[in-house]
Amino acid sequence: MTGWQRLSGRSLWNAAARSLALVAGVAAGLARFLVGRDWALGGVVAACAGAAVLIVAGAVAYEAARLRTTAWRLTADRLELRSGVTVRQHRSIPLDRVRSVDLRADPVRRAFGLTVVKVGTGERAAEGSELALDALDRHSAEMLRRTLLRQDAPAPEDGPLAELRWSWIRYAPLSVWTFTGAAVVLGAAYKALGAIGLKDFSDRAATGLWGWVSAQPWLAVPLLLALNAAVGALGAFLLYAESWGRYRLEREPGRLRLRRGLLTTRSLTLEERRLRGVEISEPLLLRLGGGARVKAVATGLARTEDETQDVAALTPPLPRAEASRVAAAIAGAAAGVGVGAAAGVGADGPSLTAHPAAAGRRRVVRALVTAAVLAACAGLAWWLLPASWPREWVWAAPVLALPAGLWLAAESRRGLGHALGRRHLVMRRGALVRRTVALDRAGITGWTFRQSFFQRRSGLLTVSACTAAGGGHYEVLDVGRGDGLDLAARAVPGLLEPFLTGGPDGERQAA
Repeated sequence: MTGWQRLSGRSLWNAAARSLALVAGVAAGLARFLVGRDWALGGVVAACAGAAVLIVAGAVAYEAARLRTTAWRLTADRLELRSGVTVRQHRSIPLDRVRSVDLRADPVRRAFGLTVVKVGTGERAAEGSELALDALDRHSAEMLRRTLLRQDAPAPEDGPLAELRWSWIRYAPLSVWTFTGAAVVLGAAYKALGAIGLKDFSDRAATGLWGWVSAQPWLAVPLLLALNAAVGALGAFLLYAESWGRYRLEREPGRLRLRRGLLTTRSLTLEERRLRGVEISEPLLLRLGGGARVKAVATGLARTEDETQDVAALTPPLPRAEASRVAAAIAGAAAGVGVGAAAGVGADGPSLTAHPAAAGRRRVVRALVTAAVLAACAGLAWWLLPASWPREWVWAAPVLALPAGLWLAAESRRGLGHALGRRHLVMRRGALVRRTVALDRAGITGWTFRQSFFQRRSGLLTVSACTAAGGGHYEVLDVGRGDGLDLAARAVPGLLEPFLTGGPDGERQAA
């Protein structure tokens, strides 16, 4: 496979099919414009048909030019790509730097047996760090994936690390998008109707809806909220099914392979040597429902791609116990106990070290101060507003903020914890989104210690472990000063010792 090769010729059919979406929009706008100028029906149809032919022909012609100017080859040591219709490019990736191979096919490409192959080197933003072959036939794409990853044959399977169970779909609505998704869709539809010349219709509909809500708010508002939640939940179910249908996470020799997607299929292969740990993420609603997600802490995955899904996600929302099992299997047995305890039952987890009581007091004080500030603002508003206004409602903010703040303070305090295993440093934090990270100690490249004025008065410290993977740093919040320095010294022996001294009571101190 050393000669230059072309992309699949079926991509012409793919381009023609995709252009039909543009044809529909142009035809609708053109038809409305011509009808407004009293054109005959036959003339309108002929004009729309001519526009459709021109659009499809233009799309196919451009795709033909792209195919003619695009070629790729795989040599003994490099993958090369020549492309560009107007600006020619010649890019290459050394095979020993290939870290991930992503296969993706949306419904249109799947209908023609095509797949987009993205080959990455694991570098975050370097120019030429990723090559995309759009598009190869399905068989050639799979063969290229195996060749790039030096896998001559399918690996023997001992069973997947995780596989979709449709009972997990119950976690799909446990997201803020369930309550906001319908409103976002409605706003997008309003703008779309205006763009195609139906603004008068959308304005009349919006005015009528507002009049109905104003006339009977006690009936309309609860009904609209319930309808919004129902539509949002339905959308969440459909999105979950499309994104995570056929989900399967399995281990191949030296790598992990994730496959998912009901309509748009995705296949991502990651080298295990790129992994620097795992993260169990528990957003508030998902946590209250007993669910969690598992993400990879890996080099080269901190960027986002042209999709709404998190590229670091290794699992869909699933039960917390199952997330613990998958995270332990990925991180390895050395970190399994700490990760499992952090994500399992119990407030603090039996293997996590509790943080000082001062950490909890800081959170309670913040909640009380916030409520006091809101109460002062409410009092000022009550004094300034005219007596004819419903001034009593301004007190709703501090009244609701106090119990909500105290509850969040308790949740934040309950979420604090850390542990040190043989291979991993385990850290947990967060109230609205609780994150438990098992970070490979060998991947820690440095430490950052931070103390605010109030932390110094409370004898607390924030310890940040620096790494080249994931978010770049992971924090142990509000740990005791001596415990934090000792934790960093023991996590990476020899890295911090030159900067530490023993205090008068034996506590570690910065030199």
